Amino acid sequence: MTAHTKEKLHGDLPSASSKAASADRKELAAIAFERTRMPMVVTDARKSDQPIVLANKAFLELTGYEAQEVLGHNCRFLQGPATSPIAVAEIRSAIAGEREVSVEILNYKKSGEQFWNRLHLSPVHGDDGRILYFFGSQIDMTEYRRIEALEASEHRLLMEVDHRSKNVLAIVDSIVRLSNAEDPALYAAAIQHRVQALARAHSLLAARRWTSISLEELIRQQVAPFAATRAFFSGPDVKMPAPVVQPLALVLHELAVNAAHHGALANAQGRLSISWKPGPSGAGFNIRWQEVGAPTPPKSAKRGFGTVIVGAMVEKQLKGRLEKTWSDEGLLIDIEVPSAGSPSA
Repeated sequence: MTAHTKEKLHGDLPSASSKAASADRKELAAIAFERTRMPMVVTDARKSDQPIVLANKAFLELTGYEAQEVLGHNCRFLQGPATSPIAVAEIRSAIAGEREVSVEILNYKKSGEQFWNRLHLSPVHGDDGRILYFFGSQIDMTEYRRIEALEASEHRLLMEVDHRSKNVLAIVDSIVRLSNAEDPALYAAAIQHRVQALARAHSLLAARRWTSISLEELIRQQVAPFAATRAFFSGPDVKMPAPVVQPLALVLHELAVNAAHHGALANAQGRLSISWKPGPSGAGFNIRWQEVGAPTPPKSAKRGFGTVIVGAMVEKQLKGRLEKTWSDEGLLIDIEVPSAGSPSA
């Protein structure tokens, strides 16, 4: 700093100070600048590239640079590939306008490690009003950002758990309301088996971390225990989002139970064929359930509770369509789930 500059630059007065401290304020300010744990720099605003003329120990420790690598250089050496050009433009605009600015910017240490920097720049003018320096302070926000991201992730997880719990409870509510209540023992057994079907589907979801599930995997899981070697599966690889899995698991369970007790699998010669394919334009999927050797029900037979549950799950929960057709060979059921990503809550 030249003698000419000294005559034109006077520091701000302390907001609170004793007479003794006021007399030593320049020395105390220098001590505070160096000893504070907040990284700080001063750049020369009279030079075109705003070179650093002062940097404290905290700045060198934060960035990993040595004093000779910092002095005389513009602070852009802290920028890197992922530094936002918008943040850089905001800083440049403030410097050009000789005004204060606070901005969070992704910077890089000498080692290449990224850190989030809350930068505050403040112009320092001489007594004649001309710009002399820019004072810059930094706060490392990396840990705060990490905690903030964890909290946001935790919040999203809690919301997702809440949504999934509501879906499962809605299905259980349907099970309880629609199950046969004429015989207490049969009622309890029916609910138990249906909840167990949901539990198996839940275990499958947990094993896949609640991501997309293979349609074939779910079909085999729910049907194989009842069909043994008399079930035939065919279809391409179709993935379902997690919210679809449990309602569909209950549908497959009901169809398998019905086939084993009253349909083709109750007949020693009967067999079951299940095929699937993606829906139109790849949205959703279609399942064809075909029982050969299933006895034709009497025309006066009323809808069973399993049929009611299947209809409720497909139409209400999955917003799909179910069509049942009887022929001389047996039973044919076509299930269409038009949008595999939007079951009702």
